Amino acid sequence: MSDMAVTRELFDQVMVPNYAPAQVIPVRGQGARLWDQQGREYIDFAGGIAVNCLGHCHPALVSALKEQGEKLWHLSNVLTNEPALRLAKKLVDATFAEKVYFCNSGAEANEAALKLARRYAIDNFGPEKTQIIAFTQGFHGRTFFTVSVGGQAVYSDGFGPKPADIDHVPYNDLAALKALISDRTCAVVMEPLQGEGGIISPEPAFVQAVRELCDQHNALLVFDEVQTGVGRTGALYAYMDLGVTPDILTSAKALGGGFPIGAMLTTTKIAAAFKVGTHGSTYGGNPLACAVAEAAFDTVNTESVLKGVKEREAWYREGLDAINAKYGCFKEVRGKGLLLGCVMNEQFQGRARDFLLAAMEEQLMVLIAGANVVRFAPSLVITKEEVAEGLARFERAVAKVVNG
Repeated sequence: MSDMAVTRELFDQVMVPNYAPAQVIPVRGQGARLWDQQGREYIDFAGGIAVNCLGHCHPALVSALKEQGEKLWHLSNVLTNEPALRLAKKLVDATFAEKVYFCNSGAEANEAALKLARRYAIDNFGPEKTQIIAFTQGFHGRTFFTVSVGGQAVYSDGFGPKPADIDHVPYNDLAALKALISDRTCAVVMEPLQGEGGIISPEPAFVQAVRELCDQHNALLVFDEVQTGVGRTGALYAYMDLGVTPDILTSAKALGGGFPIGAMLTTTKIAAAFKVGTHGSTYGGNPLACAVAEAAFDTVNTESVLKGVKEREAWYREGLDAINAKYGCFKEVRGKGLLLGCVMNEQFQGRARDFLLAAMEEQLMVLIAGANVVRFAPSLVITKEEVAEGLARFERAVAKVVNG
């Protein structure tokens, strides 16, 4: 098999066409750099979509994987294992939570959170309390339940009848939420900074009010921290900087630093609704994933890394402001920590993808968040030199787009 020619054309032959990947096929990574089949070097400002929180091949993760790989990979939840219990203890000690449920992805963590919220409400308040309120432009995963809760119909339409009793209001629109929430509401689900929806920060007063409304109506506040969690915004979890504590929090992406793992965190009282047999995951909490995640968590959850995120945000903002002063294509740079978005101005409406493609030609990997935002979600430990080199490449890409 190893002598098979692996090309981009092979994707079109053998893969379901729901992705349209770039021509480039990376084969090796180190820190914030990647090398393709031809040995060309790229700077990675995409981070696997906010997953590679410690860059590529971080020694702490590599050694955890190798060490655990020689011991135990999988057991099933008929048994438990040391890495899962250690990671759960660390998550509980570092957050509001008292109980943890492990799975393999953000969508699965959100699926568990939504099922738990419904079950808790039905068990404690009766069968009528099932309404879930979420936000337009929100994103919570691609299972049928999570994609229905996500506030982008383009992802959920066309698959037949959707799970019922899910309503959406605009993010940061307190009046709309007040008009909709009632004692029938079982949960309000929100990202503490909208990612896919365009890197939209919440207004502090809005978050406070959401928490108060949930309390008034015995609804659970669910924070989807799949993209914002594990240091991405400069706090271990974004809720910590907002002065509001959710009832349920979901985590994935950066949690494993590149190895698939998800977690749902909650309180003992709420967790009680998931009694034996209520929910489960075959691979969830497997020792291999948990060992890698423990190493990632230990590395990120330090003052130096978390403070370093805010420092790196300043490098990006300064560099992007300088580029924009020259080329005048962005209305603003928004976001927090190392989840940043360059928002197109009037002249470049809908053209974020052009910037992404131009960046790729300059050997820089970036992301978009909708048609109007170029998104950066790099390694939390990216070096100053890598940021400077990446921004120099981005400037050349911007010049190409602006000068046509």
